[in-house]
Amino acid sequence: MCTIGVDFGTESGRVLLLGARTGEPLAVNVVPYASAVIDRELPGTGETLPTDWALQDPADWVTVLERGVPTVLRETGVDPADVVGLGVDFTSCTVLPVDAGGVPLCQHERWRARRHAWPKLWKHHAAQPVADRLNLIADERGEAFLSRYGGRISSEWYFPKLIEIWLEDRELYESCAAFVEATDWIVWHLTGHERRQRCTAAYKAMWSEQDGLPSPAYFEAAYPGFAHPAAKLGHEFLALGARAGGMVPERARALGLSESTAVAVGNVDSFVSVPGAGVSGPETFVTVIGTSICDMVLGTEEVRLPGITGVAYEGILPGLYGYEAGQVAVGDMLAWYVRTLGHGPEAYSQLEAQAGRYGPGETGLLALDWWNGNRSILADADLTGVLVGLTLHSRPEEVYRALLESIAYGNRRIMDNFTEHGVPLCQIVACGGIAERSPLTMQLIADISGRPVYVPGSREIPARGSALFGAVAAGVYPGIEAAVEATREPSAQTYRPDPTASRVYDRVYAVYRQLYETLGRSQVQLLHELKRIRTHDCTPNRPKESP
Repeated sequence: MCTIGVDFGTESGRVLLLGARTGEPLAVNVVPYASAVIDRELPGTGETLPTDWALQDPADWVTVLERGVPTVLRETGVDPADVVGLGVDFTSCTVLPVDAGGVPLCQHERWRARRHAWPKLWKHHAAQPVADRLNLIADERGEAFLSRYGGRISSEWYFPKLIEIWLEDRELYESCAAFVEATDWIVWHLTGHERRQRCTAAYKAMWSEQDGLPSPAYFEAAYPGFAHPAAKLGHEFLALGARAGGMVPERARALGLSESTAVAVGNVDSFVSVPGAGVSGPETFVTVIGTSICDMVLGTEEVRLPGITGVAYEGILPGLYGYEAGQVAVGDMLAWYVRTLGHGPEAYSQLEAQAGRYGPGETGLLALDWWNGNRSILADADLTGVLVGLTLHSRPEEVYRALLESIAYGNRRIMDNFTEHGVPLCQIVACGGIAERSPLTMQLIADISGRPVYVPGSREIPARGSALFGAVAAGVYPGIEAAVEATREPSAQTYRPDPTASRVYDRVYAVYRQLYETLGRSQVQLLHELKRIRTHDCTPNRPKESP
């Protein structure tokens, strides 16, 4: 028996064919998105998108399935009848408006030229003013739900993006039958059934099994007239690993699979990485390092600590509380720097080798990794990147090392927030592209955190986790814990902290904490004003960026 996991990322999708009993990866196919991230012009119209917009094309997601699944079957010669389950995961919160039949509004000729008809990617931050308003009213009303999310609602989440549509394109909002997470939409596309799951509902739409959604009175206080929060979301959310259904005949034929293949309810790329990496218990900090970073922690108790992006019972694994935090700009930040230097993809390994020649603190540089705002623990999309300590002798590879170190400092800041509030962390499990390709970054995380870092032996960790949930939906395992135990692999690489390096980094980290608190809290207006000047006062005079 085999199972398939499909991991929909920011710029591509990955299809993994996995031995359902052995956990052996049989084939992987990576399918780039033709439109990638739509953040400059709206397709077909040439309309310039405003600052902080980030969209995607759902046709790219379908292409991943229709190209990737037949490819892995063809490469392995696996009989489609032997593929018993399929699971999917997505970046989140990536959401789109659809009609009653589940067709994305951007695929209707009537709506295609309206930018709010397109899926809003997780890093669409244009709804920050809405998030600010929701936070203000929640504080004023003393809303209890807010403490589950570290005291801050993020502009990346469900309701800021939905209310943005309600404010700016009421006609489209009224014509939208549902506003759905991309992970739930792809399941709808495959099975013909709308089956939403509790993971994104809990972490991105502020729902809990005990309390439901925030009250209509809260939303009415924030935005008079927006009084029915469940209207586009619904009320029913299934447990992770549940079977959403079999495949619609048309979809099964397009993918070369059997209609009886069990499709699991959707999930989030970071959360499926926990079982995908073989983690099933507390005191482990799981960090998925790619375009951005998502951090997950499991616990036996609920601690409503500040600065996290959510805690939910059984939001990641059954019987445990799942915590989420993360950093917004990681691979994106490094890619920006390489592009700015005018180099190609080959420059990463060269810069890493050059940066590795420097010791702790030797560059004299320090960066705050806010190139795309801050997710945890400040939850402020209007913060921007900071680089200090430059001199006439600073070199490109020194700046690159400072950016790598900023990733590790941000990582430690988040871990400190957990431990300072009574959630112990003994080790780090790191996965994702950067974990696999950048030993220097992994050693920096170990040295700066003072904890060992384990990189799993398996690759395509999110897709692996999704495939395991597919096996659970097919009844191969009674639950995800049994699937993890049966398929766990040893770590491929271990990075242990160097005590001498850690002592130096402790000194630099003390400076980092002061800059972090000053520019992120006490003097936050400084970076906010710079962004305001650039995006509002100077936008008409800004030269058009070259592609």
